[in-house]
Amino acid sequence: MPWNQSGGPWGSGPRGPWGSGPQSQGPKPPDLEEFLRRSQDRLRGLLPGNLGGRGFALIALAVVALWGFSGFFRVEPDELGVVLRFGKFVREVPPGLNYHLPYPIESVLTPQALRVNKIDIGFDLRRGSTMRDVPEEALMLTGDENIVDVDFSVFWKVKPNHVGDYLFNVQAPEATVKAVGESAMREVIGRSNIQAILTGARQTIETAVQETMQKTLDDYGAGVVVQQVQLQKVDPPMQVIDAFRDVQAARSDLERAQNEAQTYANRVVPEARGRAAKITQDAEAYREQTVAEAKGQASRFSQVYEQYKKAPDVTRQRIYLETMEHVLGGTDKTIIDTGGQSGPGVVPYLPLTSLPRERSGQQQPSGGNQ
Repeated sequence: MPWNQSGGPWGSGPRGPWGSGPQSQGPKPPDLEEFLRRSQDRLRGLLPGNLGGRGFALIALAVVALWGFSGFFRVEPDELGVVLRFGKFVREVPPGLNYHLPYPIESVLTPQALRVNKIDIGFDLRRGSTMRDVPEEALMLTGDENIVDVDFSVFWKVKPNHVGDYLFNVQAPEATVKAVGESAMREVIGRSNIQAILTGARQTIETAVQETMQKTLDDYGAGVVVQQVQLQKVDPPMQVIDAFRDVQAARSDLERAQNEAQTYANRVVPEARGRAAKITQDAEAYREQTVAEAKGQASRFSQVYEQYKKAPDVTRQRIYLETMEHVLGGTDKTIIDTGGQSGPGVVPYLPLTSLPRERSGQQQPSGGNQ
């Protein structure tokens, strides 16, 4: 078989024994060896040996400047900065722009130490104001062996000047506060009766739980201050809540009846006491008046008797005249002594003004003599 000089035994061109060979499609890909060689040349051009001593100094200065500027940091308004030097607490820094020695000499932590945090216990408030009960946290046993469903919230924040304790003494501060709050609430509920819990002991329970939590957290050195404990719901379990409501309504009716009776007693008793005091005071006044009059009459009789002993006739005449004046002074008739049948005697003076008025209501003329 003859060979073709340009293409081999199958003819010209890049063909194989089965016909035409592969055809060239598109541009030719770049050479990988050429790309690596050019990259090595560029890297050699950037080495300090090619720049000289001055270039190396500039690069070192830039690296040191960048390392120094890396120490600037910003603390947000609700945060506090905690600077650590080789992992040891050094100082606290306030919100704003601050500086610490660059890493790895110093580092900084920025906990939200100025924000008031809230933890819900006994319920889970989901997004959209959907509340889901958590029975394993809410159901508690009272002192009189009843079960009560308690939902409450704890408001807390980092204690001032104790950020280091908050960061390093407790591994999970939020979980610790929640566990301590639940434990303190169970302790206080376990010392109380269900009737007091369901009625007027809310403020007492909140204060007792807050004090117990604060004491426990201080013993832990948690660096946390409990600002408020707020009861959200205190109810019997759902299975018996209707019966408890009936009992509560009966107690309310009892208290209302007692209050009405006490109001009536408060109104009637003072009135009766006032009337009794008035009668007593009137009796005392009458007694004083009677005793005074009796003493006056006795004194008068004694004085008259002394005068009688001195002049019996004159005294008898005066007593007679005074008695007749007293007896006849209130009569409506005037008796005139005519002195017998020989004729009238001395005509007495009769003031017409002392005579009774006529039935017609007209006034009698005055100033005449009879």
